[in-house]
Amino acid sequence: MNLPVVALVGRPNVGKSTLFNKMVGSKISIIEDTPGVTRDRIYSEVHFNNYRFSLIDTGGIDVSEAVFNAEIKVQATVAIDEADVVVFVVDGKEGITANDRFIRDILRKSGKRVIVAINKVDNKKSEENIYDFYELGFEEYISISAEHNIGMYELLGAITKDFRTFEEDPLDNRLKFSVIGRPNVGKSSLINAMVNEERVIVSNTAGTTRDAIDTTFRYNGEEFVLIDTAGMRKQGKIYEAVEKYSLLRSLRAIDRSDVCLLVINAEEGIIEHDKHIAGYALEKGKGIIIVVNKWDKVENPNIKEYTDYVRREFQFITYAPIVFLSALTKKRIHTLMPEVLKVCENVKREISTSILNRVIEDAYQLNIPPSYKGKRLKIYFVSQTGTKPPKITFRVNNKGLVHFSYERYLENKLRENFDFEGTPIVLQFKNKTDE
Repeated sequence: MNLPVVALVGRPNVGKSTLFNKMVGSKISIIEDTPGVTRDRIYSEVHFNNYRFSLIDTGGIDVSEAVFNAEIKVQATVAIDEADVVVFVVDGKEGITANDRFIRDILRKSGKRVIVAINKVDNKKSEENIYDFYELGFEEYISISAEHNIGMYELLGAITKDFRTFEEDPLDNRLKFSVIGRPNVGKSSLINAMVNEERVIVSNTAGTTRDAIDTTFRYNGEEFVLIDTAGMRKQGKIYEAVEKYSLLRSLRAIDRSDVCLLVINAEEGIIEHDKHIAGYALEKGKGIIIVVNKWDKVENPNIKEYTDYVRREFQFITYAPIVFLSALTKKRIHTLMPEVLKVCENVKREISTSILNRVIEDAYQLNIPPSYKGKRLKIYFVSQTGTKPPKITFRVNNKGLVHFSYERYLENKLRENFDFEGTPIVLQFKNKTDE
């Protein structure tokens, strides 16, 4: 099911980021220690009781700054349009400002349900200010302190009061894959080539595709859902503010996918933001295929040399298959779907417990971990505890003894013995004494 969307809006320094992190349940950062994938996030999924929703942080709106222009207003408007509920965050210590009134006017025109979250209400003086905010003219007000975790339960309860409880959709078993990548790398052309018709607009203007578009098609008698997404542009270069929320739609499309096709431009080569985009898919545990598009435009093409180049640049997803093609001429387009089918199978692959334990026991005996302060890691039992992506749980004597290099060794051994091409593997270590 598509999740409801909640947008946080407000002027700068009212505590939206703190509130975002509290609602999500953690300080958000992606895959530390992985080169080229660290980023700030404007979007996440929130779980509260039996509800789930997507949360957007819109960034601070400040009418007094010289940089404020129509595009920033567009940014806020697009986020609000996207949302089912808007949480208007204000500063309970400072009271109402001109910025708050400006944002109020935007929200009134939207017709959306608005909850005013009066933040930083953690002492008597700020409590006295809360009634001033009734002047804004909305129906729902909740006093909170995101920093001190005050009023969070009430706020989440108010947000979700009209939402349906979350239920997995058991009926739709079709394989879903999304096409992701920077603007103008040829994603729309690739989809047209795959479905063999002009289903989406193709243009040389970066950012033509605004929304995620689902295309259903059949291949070898099986039905698939192909999710096109707007091109992702690095945040520092988002001059057209709508791009930021095209990124949001892309992230939601990744959520709904089993496999992501990361499209890169063979002519331009790989840039840092291509790695950031791969990081979104990796973080969500999705299968990944790297599609090198516009291969027909490369002078003296050499697949082996370019493969080595791709592997060097994407060292954190060395398991991802690489496909070289031209969406425009359809050259080598036939090589893509077999890879999609293979990776779709691998993300849901299940390994029997007995075989899994035999492989890990052999790997352990082949490379016994070194002792640390007189203690050595022991692995008692291994089982697969999930799919999409495969999750392998290890029962050990002390999970604190698992060094990252040994964890990587175990993952490599699993990949040597089982076909996990294209899918991440989640390794989880639990102490034998844990329930």
